[in-house]
Amino acid sequence: MSRPGPVPELVTLHVWRVGRADLPRVLPRMAFGPRRLRATEGVRFAKLLGTGTGTGFGPGDVEPTRWAALTVWASAEAATRFDDSPVGRSWARIARAAVRLDLRPVTSRGEWSGRQPFGDPSGGRVTGPVLALTRARLRPRRAATFWRAVPPVAAALRHAPGLLARFGVGEAPLGWQGTVSVWRDPASLVEFAYRHPQHRAAITRTPTEGWYAEELFARFEVRAVVGDRAVLDWTGDDDTETVEGA
Repeated sequence: MSRPGPVPELVTLHVWRVGRADLPRVLPRMAFGPRRLRATEGVRFAKLLGTGTGTGFGPGDVEPTRWAALTVWASAEAATRFDDSPVGRSWARIARAAVRLDLRPVTSRGEWSGRQPFGDPSGGRVTGPVLALTRARLRPRRAATFWRAVPPVAAALRHAPGLLARFGVGEAPLGWQGTVSVWRDPASLVEFAYRHPQHRAAITRTPTEGWYAEELFARFEVRAVVGDRAVLDWTGDDDTETVEGA
């Protein structure tokens, strides 16, 4: 495993909603945008991602009108340059709605593209909303068994107490998959992750099934949500005061 880098001061998740008529304009952004984003001053690590609806987290779950960028910044000041960067401006031109989440890493284990982009965070007290990110590269021979195991977990997640938003993310439609979920507080996330029977069963099967060639699990404090929460399919209706910048 690679050595962890420094714990970043700020990680951002930008999410855009585009119209179906604009999908041909998305393709060149996804093809050339990753390199341009990584070349942006102050960027330590970055991924442009497609998304899913969050109902199945499988190949049939693709949401073609929603796209995202996860960016690890050298400083909070550097992150302010995103909107004026070539990548930020290009997505702003076609986005019908957008939202940005400002995140502080709390825990992280595993690798993404051979790196540990969020360092080795030491945790720290969090009382408000948290975001959980999972990301994995599936072993081709094990993908079918993984996708058969997902529906019960996805169905349970949809009704989990304290869940504010959830959707799938991926670098490619097949084999490179992940999830983003936002929770009202750490206790809600822990309750689902470690005490819900369907999710516990999936965790237990992971080492024996050998689903993943590479995996990463990270948790973040949500410091701000700026923009249109509907882009995230936000389900919380009483949380306008729980996140700064909302």
